[in-house]
Amino acid sequence: MAETPKGGRPVAASQRPTGGDKAIVTQRKQYFRRKKMCRFCVDKIDDINYKDVKLLMAFVSERGKITPRRISGVCTPHQRRLAEAIKQARNIALLPFAAQS
Repeated sequence: MAETPKGGRPVAASQRPTGGDKAIVTQRKQYFRRKKMCRFCVDKIDDINYKDVKLLMAFVSERGKITPRRISGVCTPHQRRLAEAIKQARNIALLPFAAQS
């Protein structure tokens, strides 16, 4: 039968403490993470040109994938324009579709 603590309700076997469940208290160092600011908003860049390969390459991984917003820190409207410009540059062979093997 299940153990009954002082409160009176039985405790399920999965909730019973075991020897390995002891909490090890360690202080984890808190790292300060600066909020990512949109590069295009800060520099007040409105149009993202598909011919600017150097700029576009900063937002493409070495495997040829478009870097997601959460990693690049670009705001939503600029990410949409950036993705469109990268796709245009790929279609006219300014950027590769995939990594070069």
